[in-house]
Amino acid sequence: MRAGLIGGKDIPTAVRDRPRLFVTLTAPSFGPVHRAAERCRPRRDGDACEHGRPLGCAAVHTPEASLVGQPLCPDCYDYTAHVLWHAHAGMLWDRFTRGVRRNLATAAGLPQSRFHEHARLSFARIAEYQQRAAVHLHTVIRLDGPTGPDDEPPPWATTDLLTNAVRTAASRVLVHTPYSPAIGELALRWGTQFDARPLHADGQGPDDDAVAAYIAKYVTKGASETGAGIDHTLTAWDDITTAPVTAHVRTLMRTCWRLGSLPEYEPLRLRAWTHTLGYRGHILTKSRAYSTTYAALRAERAQHQGATRDEPPGTTTEAHWRYLDSGHTPGAALIAAGIADGLARTRECYAEEKVVEGRRC
Repeated sequence: MRAGLIGGKDIPTAVRDRPRLFVTLTAPSFGPVHRAAERCRPRRDGDACEHGRPLGCAAVHTPEASLVGQPLCPDCYDYTAHVLWHAHAGMLWDRFTRGVRRNLATAAGLPQSRFHEHARLSFARIAEYQQRAAVHLHTVIRLDGPTGPDDEPPPWATTDLLTNAVRTAASRVLVHTPYSPAIGELALRWGTQFDARPLHADGQGPDDDAVAAYIAKYVTKGASETGAGIDHTLTAWDDITTAPVTAHVRTLMRTCWRLGSLPEYEPLRLRAWTHTLGYRGHILTKSRAYSTTYAALRAERAQHQGATRDEPPGTTTEAHWRYLDSGHTPGAALIAAGIADGLARTRECYAEEKVVEGRRC
């Protein structure tokens, strides 16, 4: 992530001077939830929903409170839309990036099919589960020349142009779910909470290292660490009942499992992704030209280890191993010796019918 922001690991430092944005794309609202604020959801009218639950909450919740992120009324919450939005988040992102390229080409007066000959859109994004168990995407978007980070973008490629293209694309993305006799057809969009902050090499705006650290923090966090799902697949309905999650997340899992039985949603493989609440993407995704790759890093590490290994002449390195046998650890040996000694004493006791500490063996 950091190399794509400031260079390094075969990425030129000139990427700091390219048009770059730190963008946050959110999920829409599926129903009001408790939030950590001065007052959660104050309402003067005191109205209740159709299920008899209050539409507001005047309590003050701490960020760690168990109620934060839970629906005010679980019966009003649109769990079906939540799960299907997760299942189509990848398609929303794909159409978003296509829209950004299309908007850039239009603004530059280029045919859309020729955009790749003049510029290249590079990005890295991270998926973060919010407390309401909905995925948000944090992404760094950079505009390069047609060959990638080694190539300067054209003169018309500016940060303002990229910002406008991103905002327009985010507002226009629309994905329809497959029609279902039980559910109907849903129209899915990004949430209204959208943020695009320019990244400047002169220190104005968010700091490059701070952005890289912020995004990298979520690479090490799975769904279970944020309380939104678990890190292993579920194979049966009973697994959902015993999963260590909140009632809100458990309902999302059950919705995922039920929708997964409908033939029209079979391509979404919702039951296989029940543990991530229907979200089928990776935590970290990047375009090919954003920065270095794991393969390149592994090759560099292997080369470094081979060059620095201090071995005597004539040393042969064996790369193939097979298991032969294992012996007792010191602790296991002591335990085995103790068991053997105890058995010997028991046999002696039975043979001689001795009385030990006032009791017969």
